[in-house]
Amino acid sequence: MNGFRTNVPTFSLPKPISRLGDLAYNLWWSWHPEALRLYRFIDPVLWERVYHNPVKFLQQVARKLLNGAAQDTTYLEQYRQVMAAFDEYINADLTWARQQYPDLIRKPIAYFSTEFGLHEALPMYAGGLGVLSGDHLKEASDLGLPLVAVGFLYRQGYFRQRITEDGWQEAINENLNLAESAILPVLDEHNQPVIVQVEMPDRVVYCRLWKIQVGRVPLFLIDTDLDPNSAADRTLTTRLYYSDMERRLQQEIILGIGGVRALRALGYDPAVWHMNEGHSAFLSLERIRERVIAGEGFEQAMALLRRCTIFTTHTPVPAGHDMFPTWMMEKYFANYWPQLGLTRDQFMAIAFQREAWGDVFSMSLLAIKCSARVNGVSELHAEVSRRM
Repeated sequence: MNGFRTNVPTFSLPKPISRLGDLAYNLWWSWHPEALRLYRFIDPVLWERVYHNPVKFLQQVARKLLNGAAQDTTYLEQYRQVMAAFDEYINADLTWARQQYPDLIRKPIAYFSTEFGLHEALPMYAGGLGVLSGDHLKEASDLGLPLVAVGFLYRQGYFRQRITEDGWQEAINENLNLAESAILPVLDEHNQPVIVQVEMPDRVVYCRLWKIQVGRVPLFLIDTDLDPNSAADRTLTTRLYYSDMERRLQQEIILGIGGVRALRALGYDPAVWHMNEGHSAFLSLERIRERVIAGEGFEQAMALLRRCTIFTTHTPVPAGHDMFPTWMMEKYFANYWPQLGLTRDQFMAIAFQREAWGDVFSMSLLAIKCSARVNGVSELHAEVSRRM
């Protein structure tokens, strides 16, 4: 990240345990129970009340309890052991990846997913896709893979359920309080938020970037809730999986095209691009556009990017794959396909499918055609996708 940074907030903590704040802003703690126990020991009741969120915990815990922990010799020994393990982990030179593939880790691997299930304190996921994405980041961190991840900042990631007095289920959408989370704004050299732009019909959507540090792996989150976006555009990244098809298309344009531009703005030049499900498949079009602008033809650009692109699918059920009507694609990409050197028909042919309800542009087909490797979360998923 050339010239870009995140400023980690500080807490007023007793000196012997002052680094509990640093640890809270790296999700290494989320898969190391010994780290979580450092917080729980201080105030078990509060720890449960804040849903195991170290940042919120440190903001609310009583000073006298912190002072007590700082004078407890048993606790201090555990604290020193955990912090030593954390420092060794973060600063390790001889990771598995560096030992096994020293020549292949010079450039990062870009990993795109529409959701990341990292921990209950960050409710920005809906199910298995997100949990797998989160586990990928943690495992990549453990292996020392140079992964950089891109997703969305959902301020209302998923709803909580309540049963009403008459027995009905009620969904309660709660806003994520960023000040109480391990999510930090990405700032430029002038201490200003990093912003990227994505073109939509008759307007530009501005996207702010945030970061979660997952062990050694940075996860960058795209957020449209900022001025000068319209009220509608500000809610594009509020929730997962809008049921409205056009909103869904707008989201996927932001993730794919905006995600590539975000990495470029931060100075990343990934050697490999991994799409976890087809929601981010527009990233391939943006990468082709970059090469066409640089002077290559479409076919040459597509052949080159395929060599370093991977697609993972999660469902063999056709209804689980996003498809957008060709008329809707024309509305959003009429100014884009000329930048690829294509006509309308050539553009639509990339991922054209004819369904009973009309002609569509298939995101999964786009991802498959632009990938050298296609895999699935099971052999059946992969086989069905290959037949597609």
